Amino acid sequence: MFQNLSGLKLRYRCGEISERSGFCFAGEVGLSGEIRPVNRIEQRIQEAEKLGFTTIFVSKHNKISLKNTGIKIVLVAKIEDVVSELFG
Repeated sequence: MFQNLSGLKLRYRCGEISERSGFCFAGEVGLSGEIRPVNRIEQRIQEAEKLGFTTIFVSKHNKISLKNTGIKIVLVAKIEDVVSELFG
């Protein structure tokens, strides 16, 4: 699953995340909020970078050997980690 979070408008007391945010997500969200790894993660990261995203959230359980990418890779374990990164 390759889910683009930038298409969502999330309201929070600190503001909104809009289409201009540059965030995307590659992973599977379990019922308890855990972020599961996905196949071909390096290919997904490279594609997200080509599409112009600046930050990608991926499971901390994915093995990533990419170096010198122009996209910030944020490793997360739970959906709460994504929310924390987005809203501080």
